[in-house]
Amino acid sequence: MQNTASPPSPRLTLLHLGLGSFHRAHLALYLHQLQETGDRRWTLAAGNLRPDMADTLEALIAQHGAYTLETVTPQGEHAYTRITSIQTVVPYDPDLSGLIRIGADASTRIISFTVTEAGYYLDAGHQLDLSFADLQADLDAARLGQAGSTQPPRGADVAGDRGHTIYGALTAMLRARMQAGAGPVTLLNCDNLRHSGERSRDGLLQFIALLGDTALLAWVQQNTRNPNAMVDRITPRPTPAVLARVQAATGVYDPAALMAESFIQWVIEDDFIAGRPAWETVGVEMVSSVQAHEEAKIRLLNATHSGIAWAGTLAGYQFIHEGTHDPVIRRFAYDYVTDDVMPVLDTPEHPSPLDLAKYRDVVLDRFGNPAIADTNQRVAMDGFSKIPGFITPTIRERLARGESIASVAMLPALFLAYLQRWHAGLIPYAYQDQAMDPAVAHAMCEAADPVAAFCADGLLWGTLANDERLVSALRTATARVTQFIKDRQA
Repeated sequence: MQNTASPPSPRLTLLHLGLGSFHRAHLALYLHQLQETGDRRWTLAAGNLRPDMADTLEALIAQHGAYTLETVTPQGEHAYTRITSIQTVVPYDPDLSGLIRIGADASTRIISFTVTEAGYYLDAGHQLDLSFADLQADLDAARLGQAGSTQPPRGADVAGDRGHTIYGALTAMLRARMQAGAGPVTLLNCDNLRHSGERSRDGLLQFIALLGDTALLAWVQQNTRNPNAMVDRITPRPTPAVLARVQAATGVYDPAALMAESFIQWVIEDDFIAGRPAWETVGVEMVSSVQAHEEAKIRLLNATHSGIAWAGTLAGYQFIHEGTHDPVIRRFAYDYVTDDVMPVLDTPEHPSPLDLAKYRDVVLDRFGNPAIADTNQRVAMDGFSKIPGFITPTIRERLARGESIASVAMLPALFLAYLQRWHAGLIPYAYQDQAMDPAVAHAMCEAADPVAAFCADGLLWGTLANDERLVSALRTATARVTQFIKDRQA
């Protein structure tokens, strides 16, 4: 008798760029959970654009992509999950040949990426900032048909932190995909970037336009989608203590183990051009618009997180939970959200679909979890992209409404004081900031009037630079920060 059964459908691939802790505690976990339900239609491949995390990458390759995730609740309850969703770990090579090969394969239908908000090189007008040497070098390399350069990113303090921009890498993959006739692909941003899909797409299209490659530009416009998304999970850098707890709890020595909080959220606009995993079956929120979730997360969580890290460092703390439990720092955070953010996100004309007061309180509870032991060093980084991305929009909207910015002004005032500590060499750890020009930052701190110099910076403030209302509010906030620091030194 003839067998009329249909052959099994070929597995589809999701390629992720950036094998850091967040990806492995977030997207990789969601896909693992989906596979555990029996839905194994999608497989995950992942690799890095830069030669960092060499030890972790080596461990993941040796373990065939498997690793252990420890999660911790605010009540201190620990759980352990062996994640097996990464079927292909792509070894780093300077030409990105392995990643380009997978990206150009017809079975690859999604290319996702996590490069931090500073890795998009966009100015306040959402234009590529070509003053960055690594971006310009990647443009030069792409014109020669190469994946990218090995220029060190500006502001990086880590020796050997060299490699490709996301635009150079994606351009190489999409060019190869077009030439191979591999069909459409979705580009999925997994970073804390407002309008993440739209802005990363804008940056990519600008990059390709600057190359003068009109055929590739037309192909990308026709054959890709970039859905906006909001991601959320606190994931500290792994420490030896995490490895020790994992081994004690599971009996497995796992050099690729990591830890995250128990809270997790992912909201994605359902705009995929070539299919997607059934993520909604494992808790991902697939929506028509992510804007309300995105604004709440960026302003209530990300901005607050950074403010606590800057204040905590100034107060002599090492960890986020220490600053969160400091009543003065907690009040700074609480007032910022309550006084200035909630009124602009929840208006009679545009009521928020979220309970913002509850969101605020849950966020502070998460930050106060001592088991996470998230460092100020990790959260404080990239202030020159966080101010314009996380904080300036609230200031702009409050001023446009003729309202006070006293509470929100505390966050940039804390960062200025933090920057002055960095300038004096008094930060007790290496500060990393991809968007910062160290010479400009040092000049701000050396100015006769640092507040005025800080408020004049177009990268930080856009059209608000030199605004007298901004300068006045920052002077008042700076005086409060100065008193805060004096009280800690008394």
